[in-house]
Amino acid sequence: MATLQPVRGTHDLLPDEARKHRHVEQTAFDVAQLYGFGEIITPVFEFTEVFARTLGETSDVVSKEMYTFTDRGGEQITLRPENTAGVARALISGGLSQSLPLKLFYRGPMFRYERPQKGRQRQFTQIGVELLGVEGPQADIEIISVGWHILKALGLSEHITVEINSLGDTESRNAYRAALVEYLSGFKDKLSQDSRDRLERNPLRVLDSKDEGDRSIVADAPLLLNYLNDHSRAFFETVRNGLGKLGVPVQVNPKLVRGLDYYSHTAFEFITSALGAQGTVMAGGRYDGLVGQMGGPATPGIGWAAGVERLSMLLGDTLEAQRRPIAVIPMGEGDEAMLVAHRLRHAGFAVEMGYSGNMKKRLTRANKANARAAVILGEDELSRKAATVRDLDSGEQEEVPLSDLEVRLAKYR
Repeated sequence: MATLQPVRGTHDLLPDEARKHRHVEQTAFDVAQLYGFGEIITPVFEFTEVFARTLGETSDVVSKEMYTFTDRGGEQITLRPENTAGVARALISGGLSQSLPLKLFYRGPMFRYERPQKGRQRQFTQIGVELLGVEGPQADIEIISVGWHILKALGLSEHITVEINSLGDTESRNAYRAALVEYLSGFKDKLSQDSRDRLERNPLRVLDSKDEGDRSIVADAPLLLNYLNDHSRAFFETVRNGLGKLGVPVQVNPKLVRGLDYYSHTAFEFITSALGAQGTVMAGGRYDGLVGQMGGPATPGIGWAAGVERLSMLLGDTLEAQRRPIAVIPMGEGDEAMLVAHRLRHAGFAVEMGYSGNMKKRLTRANKANARAAVILGEDELSRKAATVRDLDSGEQEEVPLSDLEVRLAKYR
């Protein structure tokens, strides 16, 4: 029988890697709480329409990458490829429009069927924030600054560049769309079939094409920044100036776009050169038309999502080692050791129990567990209601009354 393996594009998070993931998630949530964000946990699967309606039937995610199936009730169900659509659906189905503004943080697994790469798996983990119900540029400033704060708290900000662009309002995008269509139409016979289809339906999506021929054509396309009206230009300047005042370093990238119609004004990406081609670690934008497109009330919104795997890779070996435990080593039956371990754990100590083997083997296992000290409970010590406490770094040891253990071990906490 063949050895069972994880499904392609998935992998197990063993303790060291899982600890990095948890550190990223918890640090992000701790910082987000400082800005007033509460946590939302949406279902890991939704009706397919939630994503098909928001991401667009012709998008690569919907047409090629979603894990979609028919359940036993005949419903079309999709494992979530991203979480913004689920948050917007929760706003509508939960009647939360009466509670705006909403500041929401999420974390959890997402699923996309694509070629696995470094830092990109078919099951991957994202953290993200969404701010719903605020239409002014102050929301954009806060959303980007909370992302920067999280990266600083993780010690990663020196590796990150923040790129920003404006997609303008509807009037600005319509003017730009007309100019873009005029430009691309001159190369229609040279565009890929996907881009020719998008030229009719949503020309801004052509700017996202991965086809090399398309990319060479797009390189000289008009820039959206040149088509912003006065309102959009003032909005963008307010965002840039606000971020500057908060010490968030941003660079304008006039080619940074979002192809879907519900995006407007600010688009941004946090980029690193430390992960090779997979440089984007956090990305987002303003999506004022999303909730309305899903059938809810017109609701402004802005947010970002970040890949936990990529952030964990950036951490490298900089994460502080797991707290070193105390090893409790019984040399008899072990009942007293079990009680001692129970007491120490409830006093806040991490405790590793040495279950079997002679003294040498148990101490070897304690060192392998990176224990800071060993509490040795031999029959002689127990007859005196005491234990031998050995410092596993220096080798020094002393006999300590059992009643004083918590106090005497405090220096090893």
